[in-house]
Amino acid sequence: MNSAISDTLLKDFNLRSTPNRQEILHLFLRKNYALSHGDIEKEIDNSLDRVTVYRTLKTFLDKGLIHKVLDDEGALKYALCNEACTTAGHHHDHVHFKCTKCGQTNCLNIEVPVVKLPKGYRASEVNLLIQGVCERCL
Repeated sequence: MNSAISDTLLKDFNLRSTPNRQEILHLFLRKNYALSHGDIEKEIDNSLDRVTVYRTLKTFLDKGLIHKVLDDEGALKYALCNEACTTAGHHHDHVHFKCTKCGQTNCLNIEVPVVKLPKGYRASEVNLLIQGVCERCL
């Protein structure tokens, strides 16, 4: 993976380029699906401890570089954000798809339908997860 791409991406989100951030960002760029903390720990250099991974994910999340993805088991995963996200907020009104064969969770470019909540309720976050078989596993 070209480090110039990740350097530019980090700079675009006002993040200093460090070897730890580079390594974790390269992983997100190589994998085109949502990753859990555990997935990341399995893939990266053993020199990065659990806390470093957690802090890097939190920084990426706070800056709008990645977003949270919840799967059917309640596991928290992370995926790269699109250009609509900034440090001011995440804008992820899209559908996520989890493959029941390979277990990968992907962002789909499909907007979540608007749900009119009853009086007295206010949504702060909306997640829509569809499960089935992905195109690679068909």
